[in-house]
Order: sequence, then structure tokens, then C-alpha cells
Amino acid sequence: MNGLDWAVLIGYFGVMVAIGIWSHKRVDNVSDFFTAGGKMPWWLSGISHHMSGYSAVMFTGYAGIAYSYGVTSFVTWSFPIALGIAIGSKLFAPRINRLRSRLHVASPLEYLKNRYNLQTQQALAWSGMLLKIVDVGAKWAAIATLLSVFTGISLNQGILITGGITAVYCTIGGLWADALTELGQFVIQLLAGLAMFFAVWVKLDDYGGFFGVWDQPELKGHGEPLVGPYGTVFLLAFLFIKLFEYNGGMLNQAQRYMATATPYEAERSARLSAILWLVWPLVLFFPMWMSPLLVESQKTDGSDSYALMTEQLLPHGLLGLVIVGFFSHTMAMCSSDANAIAAVFTRDCAPVIWRRARAWSEGQGLRVARVATVVFLGLSMAAATQVNSPAFKDIITVVIKWVAGLMGPMAIPMMLGLLRPFRRSGPTAALTSWAAGLFAFWLVNYPIHWNLEGGVPLQYQVSIPLAVSLVLYITVGFIKPEDTPERLAIIDQINGDGDDDGYG
Repeated sequence: MNGLDWAVLIGYFGVMVAIGIWSHKRVDNVSDFFTAGGKMPWWLSGISHHMSGYSAVMFTGYAGIAYSYGVTSFVTWSFPIALGIAIGSKLFAPRINRLRSRLHVASPLEYLKNRYNLQTQQALAWSGMLLKIVDVGAKWAAIATLLSVFTGISLNQGILITGGITAVYCTIGGLWADALTELGQFVIQLLAGLAMFFAVWVKLDDYGGFFGVWDQPELKGHGEPLVGPYGTVFLLAFLFIKLFEYNGGMLNQAQRYMATATPYEAERSARLSAILWLVWPLVLFFPMWMSPLLVESQKTDGSDSYALMTEQLLPHGLLGLVIVGFFSHTMAMCSSDANAIAAVFTRDCAPVIWRRARAWSEGQGLRVARVATVVFLGLSMAAATQVNSPAFKDIITVVIKWVAGLMGPMAIPMMLGLLRPFRRSGPTAALTSWAAGLFAFWLVNYPIHWNLEGGVPLQYQVSIPLAVSLVLYITVGFIKPEDTPERLAIIDQINGDGDDDGYG
């Protein structure tokens, strides 16, 4: 990086902080902070939903998968996300919007207290917050890894810089700041992604052009959709996981649906996000698929390949823009996660553990929300320093094994609890499926993995906890139905069409 690249990067940080300060004027209460008061346009919600769904892990962990295996990085990651969101646009988006418009909640988990009971809500809230600390920690580690390649600063310094700047704008501006910065980040990402795409496309003339390049020995097997540990079982498991995760199971995407004015606008928001997930990652992944031709990774997992390629192919200025694009991904996801977790703590957890929290005024609740945001970011930054340790291993292991493997047990009671066909499943089913899914994750990834020659394949590490939770949630609901009139009334409110839905 030279002075021009630094100027682009510093200018970007300045704009993000300025947006946060401007958004501060639009935040008068907790509802504004967490759900934008239900006033966010569907197109902004859709772009925000898309941008908050991935981070610099794409340019490190998934760049390594693309470097090693090729197009399977798209087939087993962004394609199931696009399909899952498309399904969820009808199945989940309108119902999640009604949580705000009809039940008047500000946290995606707030409805669980009445849908199940307080114990279920607290179990999902606390375990979800802990998982998010690890998840966001991996994102900070990913962007810090890239920053260290370009600037030479240490991993911990990179974590501190990105986390600190994100804390400023998302803490003072809430969800409005997140969405507006994500819109700007989307434009930056568009320019940076296209710059890299065309730089690699021009370089392919040396290798027979786009159609001839696939015959190069360095790309052998790169055109196969399912290779290595990323087979059919992994793809199907990931589709189910992403169906729950990207429609609200990880909480931050649920907020985007809640932020729109009507269920119909939430549905349109989801459809836009699904289209972006289907099309835009192809542009971003293409240079990664070609990377074995152009660079030689210095890391065994190939996670530095994209960063090395940008240094080699792009002039200064454009290089700075691409680096800003890396930051855009990470800061978009981490700020939205911080806002979602602050909502869960402020609305769901604090009133249970602290009696005074039940009588907070709007101003006090807003101050606590901002403090909770800062605390969560600090904890996730601390977790980021442990990535690549024996406990967590590398970035992609954290994202795929830990986050994807634990997503099912936490998301299934929340997401399926919205739907009428699962009305018989009450708190017993929810807590049983949650606890058994977590136990299955531990069992598969540790005792069984250690004692099985070659270990448990990745596709089963990810899929077994999900399958256990899903089967038990349904089975226990039939064996011990708990569909009380009060719970049925909640489900009817979430599912019933009305004049306020915006359809027509």
C-alpha cells in the first residue's frame, strides 16, 4: 500500500463514522435503534440483508476453498444461501415482520417468551449470544489477516482498528447507521469486485482465454461442483442450515425483515437479497477460481491467495478500493450482529437478571442498548485473538464447523415456532431439541471424532446436530403436544393475513 491506498482507506473510515453521526438523529428510542421504527424501504432492507450476510471470511476462508477446489465454493455456499432466502421470502419474512407490527417486539427472540416460556427464551438467547461472539470473532480475524498482508501490522492491531471504528458508527446510529453504511459499502464492493473481475479476465488471455483456461493443469477439477469434503450431504445440510440462518436464525437478518413497514415489503426485501446472493458472488468468486494460475499461496489453506492476487494485479488506488471492499463486508456483518445481540440482551436477558431493567424508560433502554453493543464488540474482538488457537483452529473451521454446526439447534425452535404446522411443539420440544442438538455437536466433533480413524467427515459434523434437533422438535411435539390457547393465539397473530400486510 502507498499513500493513495491509505487515503482511500482512511476516507472510507471517515465516511462510515459520519453516517453513524447523521443516523444518530433518527434514533429516539429502542425501537428505532433495533428495528428502524419499521420505516426502512424494502430495497434498502434487501441490500442491507445481503451485505450483512457475509464478511472478509469470503476473501480468506472461502478464497482458500476456491483456490483448492474451484467452483464448489459457490455451489456449496452462496447458492444454498440464495435458495434458502428465496424459500424464506414466503415462509419466514412476512411472519418475522409481524413480530414487530403485531406483537410490538424489538428483538427477534422476544416473542419466544409467550410462544414457549421464559426458560426457552433464555436458553436460546444466552447460547445465541455466546455463539455470535465466536462467529464475529472469526470475522475480525479474517479482516485483520487481510490487513496484515497489505500493511504488515499485527493481527491484534488489525482487530482493534476495525472493531473500534465499527463500534463508533453502529453504537451511535443503531440499525439506521448499519443499513445506510451497508448501502455505501455495497456500492464500494460493486466497484472493487468489478475492478478485480476485469483485471483477472484480461490476464486470462495468457492462458487461452475464459474457455481455454479450464484445461490448465493448475485448475484440474476446479470446474466440478462437488469435490473434496464438500459433497452432496454437505450441500443438503448447508441448504437447511442457511434456510434457518439467513432468514433470521442468526438474528441480524431477522431485524432487516422487522425493519420494513409491512410483511409484503419484508417479502420483497428477501427476494432482492436472494437475487443478489445468486448473481453477485459469481463476480466475486471468479478471480478466486483463477487464483492458482496467478499466485502461489503461502498458506496451506490458501487463505492468502486473494490478497496476494490483488497486490499483484491492481494499481494503487484501486488496490485501496479493494481493501475497503474487504472492510465493507466485515464491518457490515459485524455491526449488524452487534445490533442484534444488543437487542437480545436489552429486551430479553436484562429484564430477567436485573429487576430494575423492567422499569427502564425509553432513554435508559437506549443507553443500555448502546453499552451492550460496545460490550459485545469488545468480547468478539477478544475472541478474535484466539482464532488459529488449538481450541478454535483456522477461520474457515470456526465459520463452517462451529457456526454452521451449532446453528440448527438454536434456530429450529425460533424459526419453526413461527409456523402453524409446528403448533403442537411447545417448550418441552424446543428445549429438548436445543439441548440434544448441542450435545450431538459435542459428541460428533470431539469424542467420536477423536476415536474414529480419519475423524468424522465435515459434512456429518455439520449435519448431525441439525438433524437431531429437527427430528426431536417434531417428534416431541407429537408425543407431548403443548398447543395451549395462548400459544395458538400468538401463532395466529403471526400467520394471519390482514389489512396491515401490504398485499394487494
